[in-house]
Amino acid sequence: MKKWKYLTMTAVMGSALMLGACGKDDATQNGSTGDTSTQETAGQESADKKLQGAVAGDGSSTVAPIIEAVVEEYAGAQPDVKVSVGVSGTGGGFEKFIAGETDFSNASRPIKDEEKAKLDEAGIAFTELALAYDGLSVVVNPENDWAKDLTVDQLKKIWIEDGTEKKWSDIDPSWPAEKIVFYSPGTDSGTYDYFDEVILDGADLAKTATLSEDDNMLVQGVAGDKNAIGFFGYAYYLENKDKLAIVKIDGVEPTGDTIQSGEYKPLSRPLFTYVKNSAMKDNAAAYDFIKYTIENAGAMADAVGYVALPEEKYQEALTTLEGLK
Repeated sequence: MKKWKYLTMTAVMGSALMLGACGKDDATQNGSTGDTSTQETAGQESADKKLQGAVAGDGSSTVAPIIEAVVEEYAGAQPDVKVSVGVSGTGGGFEKFIAGETDFSNASRPIKDEEKAKLDEAGIAFTELALAYDGLSVVVNPENDWAKDLTVDQLKKIWIEDGTEKKWSDIDPSWPAEKIVFYSPGTDSGTYDYFDEVILDGADLAKTATLSEDDNMLVQGVAGDKNAIGFFGYAYYLENKDKLAIVKIDGVEPTGDTIQSGEYKPLSRPLFTYVKNSAMKDNAAAYDFIKYTIENAGAMADAVGYVALPEEKYQEALTTLEGLK
C-alpha cells in the first residue's frame, strides 16, 4: 500500500500522475459508461481545461488519507488550484463548515441534528456525499497474546468508565493482572462519536484514556505499551500493521470483504464529505475538485486501505453533484 502522510496539507505541486478515472461524469451524462474512447476523450478535455482558484476543506482524520491522496493527484490535473485541507476531526471540521470557513467538510459519521440546525441558522445549504467504507479497528500491542478476539460486551466492559482501575484480569481471570492502558481518538473525532454510539451507548469513556485527534499518536501509544488498547480507522491499522495487532470482534476480523458486507459489525461504517451547495455553484475550482474526488474516491480508498463503494454509488453522487452546479 502506498504511504500517504496524514497531515494538514496544501496542494501546490506542479506534477502528479493522472488517474484513468477522469471523464466518468462526462461519459455518464452522454448516456454511456462503457465507451472507452468517449471516456478518454472526455478525460483529455477535462485535463485541457485549466482552472485557477482556491478550495478549502477540513474535518475527519479518518477520511484524511483518501482526501490527501486525491489532493496529490489533483495537483497534476489542476496545478493552479490551491487545495488546503485541515484535519481537526469531524466535529471540529463541522464547526469550521458552520462558520463558513470551508467549502467541504470530511466526516467519519453522519452529520448530527444540532449541526444541521446550526448550518440552517447560518444559511448554509449542504449536500452529503459518501466516499468509502471503513471498519473501525480495535488494536493492541503485538505482545498482547490474550485479547485477540473480543466480544462487544467485553469491549463495553473494557472501555466504559466504572470508577475502577481496570486490569486485563477484570475482563477475563485468565488474563494478566496488569492495568489496561487506553488510547482513543479525541472527542472532536467522528470515530470517537461512532464508538460512543455503538459501543459506549452514551456512557463515559475510561477516564484514564489518552485522547488525541492525531491517529498517528494513538498508533505510537499502542505500539509502545504491552498493555495498551486503542481504536481508529482501518487504513491506519494497515499502515502500521507491522507494529500493531488487530482484534477480532465476535470472531470477525476487519477486512475489505467483511467491512463492505457489514459482517464486521457493529464497527463497519461509511465515510463522507459534506459540500457547501453555494460553493459548488459559484466556485468552479471547488466544484471541479469535488467532482474529481468522487470520480477517484474508489481507487484512492483501495490505495490507502479503505473499501470502495459500489461503482453505481459514485455515479449517483456525480449526478447529485451535477444538480448543484
